[in-house]
This record gives sequence, structure tokens and C-alpha cells, in this order.
Amino acid sequence: GRSTDNPLLSLAQPGAFASPCRSPMPQPTIFVAATRQHVGKTTVSLALMSGLQKRFNKVGFLKPVGQQHLPVRDESGNQLRVDKDVQVMKEYFKLDHVPYSAMSPVIIPSGYTARYIDGEVSNEAQCAAIRRAHETISSGSDVVLAEGTGHVGVGSVVEVSNARAAAMMGAEVVLVANGGIGKAFDELEMNRMMFAHEGVRVRGVVLNKVRPDKVEYVRSKMGRLLEQRWGVPLLGVVPELSYLSKPTLAELERALDGDLLAGHRCRSLHYGVENSFLVTTGLRRFLRRAFEQRSPSEWRRPLFVTHVTRDDLLLGYLAQHQRLMTAQGGAVDGPRDWAGAMVLSTGASKGFPDKEAFPDDTEPLTYLTQMAKDSNAPVLITRYGTLDALHIIESYTAKHSIHDTARVSAAVAHYEPNIDFDALLQG
Repeated sequence: GRSTDNPLLSLAQPGAFASPCRSPMPQPTIFVAATRQHVGKTTVSLALMSGLQKRFNKVGFLKPVGQQHLPVRDESGNQLRVDKDVQVMKEYFKLDHVPYSAMSPVIIPSGYTARYIDGEVSNEAQCAAIRRAHETISSGSDVVLAEGTGHVGVGSVVEVSNARAAAMMGAEVVLVANGGIGKAFDELEMNRMMFAHEGVRVRGVVLNKVRPDKVEYVRSKMGRLLEQRWGVPLLGVVPELSYLSKPTLAELERALDGDLLAGHRCRSLHYGVENSFLVTTGLRRFLRRAFEQRSPSEWRRPLFVTHVTRDDLLLGYLAQHQRLMTAQGGAVDGPRDWAGAMVLSTGASKGFPDKEAFPDDTEPLTYLTQMAKDSNAPVLITRYGTLDALHIIESYTAKHSIHDTARVSAAVAHYEPNIDFDALLQG
């Protein structure tokens, strides 16, 4: 059961340092930082929140500096903007004791840096906002979890880097890096030095996205290296789980600035970028490679990208979709159900643009559109050219959202058992 005794009381409060923003807080604060963007900082934070909630009555959360933000309604029904990760944390973990107004004190939208340089935003105002937010959340919590943004130096241009933010809250850090040893340690050391400069202690390290066959090797070598060099524990080695990096069709629709003509029931399904293909062949070769040489159960969610003028490929895809839906009773979300989708590009390559646009090149033939709708086949239209659309899909990084709780739950279930909470809380 949960305990009101606080095992984090052993957290050493950092000594005085140069920042004028420093305001030590009575409640222990864990700050989750990363060596760079897209290494799984939010996923580790989700797992830490889940584990801490099992050990404390009330766990607070804030993201002192955020970049990507969205509108929410606070407890009084007023609209405000918060970092997107704040919404996931508050809603998924039901943090009713933490007000939205204190969870995202500094947001850096487009143009903010220029305003700061021009003196329209002051450092004192930023620091005061973070101090007030932390005080509010700390006063109603047994422990506070804070999440950084990007790598440790992000925010330096406006004098609220991750290191500075952690220091002003008196936090200690869990540093997250992608798996490996040499490159991972090099990145960890560079980021640790920024924290050291601000008087902030790194409490432990979590290595993420480690090859499953290398987990024990990395745990042994990196664990020994961290103890020898830094005197801190390796808190976790998390094996890679490809599902977590797969975007939903709805996410791809937004990324492609597209419109789903049909197949809206597939919006919540996840599609792997490794199964995305640019189709340039003739119809017979497409059908042979996509539907004859591969079993539907082995290749469940392919994503075919082609130009909207390839009526033959769209017709072939729709015919195969109808055949497979009949064979599997119309289901798309079972563990072996096929649910392939087609992306139709209406644009031209950036390197070879059209001199003029032709209306016939911007939408499928009317009868094919109707066939897609009648069969409820996922067909997505995008204004990008085929190469540009494929590049967007392949470079897309899936992020957690409160609208995709399946991914959040899977992340927590995968990460939490791989983190040593005893070492975290007793360090």
C-alpha cells in the first residue's frame, strides 16, 4: 500500500549557486531530463509517475518549460494553454490535486525568443512563474515529478534551460539516454556537466530503447561505468518496444495535413513506418508483392503511398481490401486482422513542381471515391507529393496523447517493471 513516509527525504538539496531564481522547496522533486530530443523522456516520466503513485499518496507534476502546447479547461472552466505532456499526465493519472494553472508555468511559442531578446519578457518573470508553480504543487503533494524539454541545454537562450529550471526547484535528476555504452555515456557526460554547473545532482540514469539481446550486457557495463565515474546507479535498462514508436492513422492524417476519405474506424490503429511503401510499379506487380507474396496476418497494416492519378492501384487496393474484409468478418483491430491503408498524394515533388495545377490531379475518380466509402477502406488524401509524403511518414515521431490511452498504458506496462524504484528512492 501507499505510505506517507517519505523515502525521498535522503535527497540532498543542492548547495547555493549563481542563479537568482533559486528557491529551495520542502518537498523532494525528481526532474526527468534527456540527452536529446525523442529519446523517451515522457515515456520514462509516465512510468515514474505510475510507480510513485504506488508509493506515495499524492504525487505532483509539472513541466516548468514547454514548447508544444494545447488548450485545456481548468477546474473552473476557464481556457488556458499547457504543454501537451501536462494534459496526458493530469488526465491519465487523475491528478485532481494539481491545478492546470500551475503545471505549465513557462511556454515558449513561436516568437517568444525574439520577444525575450527585445526585453518584452523578463528573466525575473519567468523565474517567478516557475517558483509559484512549484510551490503550489509542492504544497499539496508528497513528492513532485517534473519533466524537462528536449536536451538539458534547451531554453538557454531565454535563461531557463533544463539545468536552470531543475536548480531553481531544488530538484535531483533522472537522466534518460538511448541505449548503448560509448555514445550513450558521451551524451550523458555532456549533459551532466550542465547540471553540475548549476549545482544539480544527477540521481540516476535510465537507458531507453536498448536492443533486447543487449540488455544484460549494457546493464552490466554501463552500471559499472556509472558507479565508477559518477557514483550513481543505473536505474533502468528498457528494451526497445517497436509498438510505442508507431503512429496512429489519425496522427499521420494530421502530419500529412490530409483528409481521410473513408475508413475512419482505423484512425486509432497504429501503423509502423517500416511497413510504409512508395508504390510506383504497375498494378500486377503491386498486387503480387503486396497481397500474394505476403500473408495478411504477417503484414497486417501496410501503408501504400502513391499518386492520386494512379486509378489502377487504388482500384486494385480497394478490391483486395473488400476481399480481406469479407474473409475476416469486417474486423480490423484483432491481433491477426489485416487493415492496410492507402495514401494518395495530390502534389508534386518539391524538386520538380507542376507549372500549373490540373483539377483532375487533385482527387480520385468519383466512382473510386464512392467505392472507398462504401467499403469503408482507409484512404487518405494529402496535398504533398509522393516522395515528400513518404518522408513525412518515415521521419514522424509518435508522441503520447490523452486520445491514445492504449499507447500510454502499453508504455507504462513496459517501462515501469524495468525501473529500479528502490535505487531511485534510497539513493
